[in-house]
Amino acid sequence: MTPTREAPVRLTRYAHGGGCACKIPPGELEDVLGHLTAPRATGGDTPLLVGLATGDDAAVAALPGPDGAPASAVVCTADFFTPVVDDPYDWGRIAAANALSDVYAMGGRPVLAVNLLAWPRDVLPLDLAREVLRGGLDIATEAGCHVGGGHSVDDPEPKYGMAVTGLADPGRLLRNDAGRPGVPLSLTKPLGLGVLNNRHKATGERFEQAVATMVALNRDASAAALAAGATCATDVTGFGFLGHLHKLARASGVTAVVDTAAVPYLDGAREAVRDGYISGGTRRNLEWVAPFTDFGDTSAGTRLLLADAQTSGGLLVAGEVPGAPVVGELVPRGSHSVVLR
Repeated sequence: MTPTREAPVRLTRYAHGGGCACKIPPGELEDVLGHLTAPRATGGDTPLLVGLATGDDAAVAALPGPDGAPASAVVCTADFFTPVVDDPYDWGRIAAANALSDVYAMGGRPVLAVNLLAWPRDVLPLDLAREVLRGGLDIATEAGCHVGGGHSVDDPEPKYGMAVTGLADPGRLLRNDAGRPGVPLSLTKPLGLGVLNNRHKATGERFEQAVATMVALNRDASAAALAAGATCATDVTGFGFLGHLHKLARASGVTAVVDTAAVPYLDGAREAVRDGYISGGTRRNLEWVAPFTDFGDTSAGTRLLLADAQTSGGLLVAGEVPGAPVVGELVPRGSHSVVLR
């Protein structure tokens, strides 16, 4: 049924999933990517610094200076997803902040973005699409990032995001394979976005604390991590805290020990888990990380929150970040990638 102006449009009802919870499950994705080998470019002068190998947040290529040494680095990423909230402007802001986050997670600065829009033009009014794009533009403007157009398709399901290009210092990247034993772990945003978004989709309840968290740029957290001398980080999105931490620990050849009592959560997150507002993506995340995780006596509810599929979550940094809680540490590699205490 085509919505009318008298009836408010609930965008989340036009999507089978929501936000980063609609990602292809991490295990299935790794099975696909494991059969791909990126060929080495020939005849170029931009060496690839970060590619497929460790499943990092963005690709990075070096830009040599006049003497041939790397003078700068270009960071490239793309991210888009189905509606995570009903308000089109908020969805645009959240999707843009999420896409820009991949550049910040590498220690870069976004400079240029292009929109990626899929829209059911015969079902949803185009003025809603305009609001989505306006939200994305406002967040990019806040980030000091140009928006130079983009691409759109007529699609049965609405989707929005951005492809983003950034710049970074090749000698000061934040990589997911640079973690070392003895370094603390900091988390710059609270968890619980997935379960609150799932409750919003099911009930229409609006959670301002979740929206405010998702639209917040990771710019300051990235700058603070670099200023503190960090070299290893990732952002926490669709694969959940445990999934992204497992990837970081695996890539770095270490074990991550998590102090579960120190992990911050949004107000209402535990109640949402208690009431069953858990996405399929979160359950798949937990199933994927289970073989690599020592859960100890962690409760079932806490396990779900730690695997909760986040949208536009914070940075997980190997190092202390001012203002962010320390939630664990990296230790020499043991029998598991992640240990919960």
